[in-house]
Amino acid sequence: MPTELEELVEFLHHGNTQIRQIAAENLVGYSTAQPSLFKRNQLEPVKDLKLLIRDYGPIAKNAITMLVNISEDAEVVKSLAEDDTFLESLLRRVTSAKEPNANLMCMLLANLAKSDSVTKLLKLEREVPKPLSTSPIAIDQLLDCFVKGANGSYNANADYDYLCYLFADLAKHEEGRKHFLTARSEGEGDSVEKVIPLTKLVVFTEHASAIRRRGVASTIKNVCFDIKAHDELLSEDGVNLLPYILLPLMGSEEYKDEDTDGMLDECQLLPPDKEREKQPDIICIHLETLLLLTTSQDGRKKLRDVKVYPIIRELHLHTENDDVRDGCDRLVQVLMRGEEGDPDPAADIPRVQEVEEDEDEQIVEVL
Repeated sequence: MPTELEELVEFLHHGNTQIRQIAAENLVGYSTAQPSLFKRNQLEPVKDLKLLIRDYGPIAKNAITMLVNISEDAEVVKSLAEDDTFLESLLRRVTSAKEPNANLMCMLLANLAKSDSVTKLLKLEREVPKPLSTSPIAIDQLLDCFVKGANGSYNANADYDYLCYLFADLAKHEEGRKHFLTARSEGEGDSVEKVIPLTKLVVFTEHASAIRRRGVASTIKNVCFDIKAHDELLSEDGVNLLPYILLPLMGSEEYKDEDTDGMLDECQLLPPDKEREKQPDIICIHLETLLLLTTSQDGRKKLRDVKVYPIIRELHLHTENDDVRDGCDRLVQVLMRGEEGDPDPAADIPRVQEVEEDEDEQIVEVL
């Protein structure tokens, strides 16, 4: 005999709106406390929740909340991510300027990115949601939501912050990295221009939202695993990445003339109220990105030429976080050890801390 809770779950597909609403309201808490409850009868409750996101307002909000909560389960994620009809329903609502639950839906999309099948968003063509976007590709439309919708500027009910975690997971895939680095046509008529998608994201490394900063930092880092793209990433005519990952590492401290000679213009003469990134984990992500950029000799030379070492030295001096210090140590050892056959450029410069030779370039891809 089914328990009272199991009977309550059955009411999610009841024909009476009030009964569905009562069931949805009372089940929200159990989607966290007892997520297995929603896997009964071959995921029947999940199938009900997919339909309920199109229901009456309060029911839809509770339904999407429950889907977010239970989408940590791999079986549930598979059921959602591989359902093209449900995915289209989700995309249609996320890209709507009037959708009240857009942020919750962005959280769900971020969770669904744990499934490799979500890479379909990189090629999925759908109706163009004008005036938001001019692209028929789903991921481009979501990028436009993220960029144009920051701080409620597109949809007063949403900031789209959680989409950056979707981007970060997509950038773990080769096809995702390729998409973020391939220039795409934007605009219509005489106003069409070529834009590299990643350049639309890097500007958020110093945004007020820690969610945005963290997700964008992770996206950048994962894109940097494409070693062949480092020249374009570092080029001022390409992505021009360095200012966006160095500025979050910098405070208002002043540098000696020999330290600023060659330093990027954006990193000089910073205002006295300039603040360094407050979240240690985000700082660590940027340090890992810089370490990735030292993979090639050209990358190491570029970082040395623009005086990354003094910036990392000051960061090390102004932090008490062990993870940040360790990240500084690893990067400094690569930058200051010089190239084979060259005189040691650090002979007269005190190093932050010595690390073992075989640990110098151990990089783990972590979101």
